Amino acid sequence: MAVEIIPIKPTRKELSKFVSFGIDHYKGNPCYVPPLRQDDIETLLPEKNPAFDFCEAQSFMAYRDGKPVGRITGIINSLVNERTGEPTVRFGFIEFIDDAEVVDALMDAVENWGKEKGMKHIVGPMGFTDMDHEGMLTYGYDEMGTMATIYNYPYYPAHMERRGMTPDAKWVEYRIEVPEEVPEKIAKIADLVARRFKLSVPVLKSRKQLKERYGIPLFRLINEAYDKLYGYSPLTERQMRHYIDQYLGILNLNDICVIVDEKDELVGVGISVANFSKALRKSSGKLFPFGWWHLLKAMKGKNDTVDLLLVAIKAEYQGKGVNALLFSHLIPAYNRSGYKFAESNPELEDNSNVQNQWQYFPHRQHRRRQVYKKAL
Repeated sequence: MAVEIIPIKPTRKELSKFVSFGIDHYKGNPCYVPPLRQDDIETLLPEKNPAFDFCEAQSFMAYRDGKPVGRITGIINSLVNERTGEPTVRFGFIEFIDDAEVVDALMDAVENWGKEKGMKHIVGPMGFTDMDHEGMLTYGYDEMGTMATIYNYPYYPAHMERRGMTPDAKWVEYRIEVPEEVPEKIAKIADLVARRFKLSVPVLKSRKQLKERYGIPLFRLINEAYDKLYGYSPLTERQMRHYIDQYLGILNLNDICVIVDEKDELVGVGISVANFSKALRKSSGKLFPFGWWHLLKAMKGKNDTVDLLLVAIKAEYQGKGVNALLFSHLIPAYNRSGYKFAESNPELEDNSNVQNQWQYFPHRQHRRRQVYKKAL
């Protein structure tokens, strides 16, 4: 039977089927970490995701004999396209069985949609912005993923290459051992940097303080620090408030470090979170009826791994050792929480400043991923 492509309407009912296929596709795979279903659905709902202020999207599902065999979302981020001067359609949320006809039908659907909108290139997998998952896994299929990353079967990259797509950006990931003490060299650099630039690490007393005092400055700092990174989509004020409401109110303050100058202006931030991979697997991405319990247990119970979500340093302080201040604060906090390992999550392969910081810790590079591109 031929493959049938069905455009998906942006409703909870339709998107629930779309999201469920992506999770069911990996049933029994011990390394796949499902997303929270509700989060993925709301990412694709225009009324819930403020990225739709400057993005448009169309999702598709592939069926054969009435059974779902694949899915994909086409995304046009006009903000990034204006910044780069390159009309590009992104593809994301892509899942498919190992079947060339299915892959071709899905990719053709997005490519044709993009051409109708005047796009000249296709790139992916990427989301609406950098706050979404990006990068197809190309190495580390036997490693359990994290909630911040894409997992896919080994046959995925081969289908991209078969369609003439070539790598446009590459990321690496590390599993890092958390030392029992701050390495001496890091401690010395942290002390020197603090004194030289009159920097300090304020005590975060409440999540309310984090949101009200540092929320907007934190995301403005991210915009500044990440501005030149691959495909970066600057966060709007509405997006900032959305993420403040969604995330800053639930983070564990022990896993966060902010650095300020003598005027109490934010110059650096490091945000991490307890690793939820096992909890998400147990919950199958569902909060109810019992998924919330697994996530709460992972957040407040024993957990030997922490996920490093982001580090942002103000441009004028980059390359001056300010990261040492983050490490000198977070390592003792990680030990108090019982963390033995840290997951770096994706880092651009050519970002030497980020890569060099792991030289002070035992680590192994255990996953790689990349984004593919092709002219339309």
